[in-house]
Amino acid sequence: MFMEMLYIGMALFLLLTLVAGLWRILRGPTAADRMLAAQLFGTTAVACLLLLAQALEQPPLRDVALVFALLAVVAAVAFVRRAWVADRETEE
Repeated sequence: MFMEMLYIGMALFLLLTLVAGLWRILRGPTAADRMLAAQLFGTTAVACLLLLAQALEQPPLRDVALVFALLAVVAAVAFVRRAWVADRETEE
């Protein structure tokens, strides 16, 4: 019982850290700051799902967390590719 409550409390704390990420997305001076905040959202979502999977004894949530982790990697690669092309276009 105590461990389940601890896991849920840790998940809620992680959700509170998203407020800082949301602030960075809204006020970030550069696109890179915004992308890092979006990566924070992905990482936090994965961590929350893993904690909830353990607390609620729901193994399928682990699969959802893995899908979110893969989507976060794809989003990061897409951002880097887009930023790389934009940098080359401004150099020419």
